[in-house]
Amino acid sequence: MSSETTNQKEVKIESAELVDWPAIKDIYLQGIATGHATFVTACGIPDGKEWFGKKIPQSVLKASGASGEVLAWGALQGISGACSYAGVAEVSVYVSEAARGQGLGSKILEGLIAFAEANDLWTLQASIFPENAGSLRLHEKHEFVKVGRRQAIGKLNGTWRDEYLLERRSPSLY
Repeated sequence: MSSETTNQKEVKIESAELVDWPAIKDIYLQGIATGHATFVTACGIPDGKEWFGKKIPQSVLKASGASGEVLAWGALQGISGACSYAGVAEVSVYVSEAARGQGLGSKILEGLIAFAEANDLWTLQASIFPENAGSLRLHEKHEFVKVGRRQAIGKLNGTWRDEYLLERRSPSLY
């Protein structure tokens, strides 16, 4: 991207498609490189078709700039195959390095919350490393609450990591 900031009026939030996978993957890899975004490593990313297939249909959103470049993305994924959990989804939000700090994470998360409300998803959850202060602030801004800290829940690059579990309950569905 040529400029330091993106004009919010030029940003469009819409459904992403498989054709957007290269840009989504690039932003995902940028998040992975921080070491504070996910337990997934670069070698653990599936191909685009498999990745999209794991997401709730139509829940992958993208923020596109004026020239159509993908600046951020978000998605929902079911947490279990049990029908009891049909209304519970895990949230992912990633913003490109060039577009961080410009409110795109909020725009994507707002879109995911609206999608959840329209599709009978009563609980959204996020697992966030304690070191990822920006993501914690983003989710708390959108009414996610910490329900616990999972200590040494997994290893990333040989180091045990904690994560907070946050939830947002639908005020209209729950």
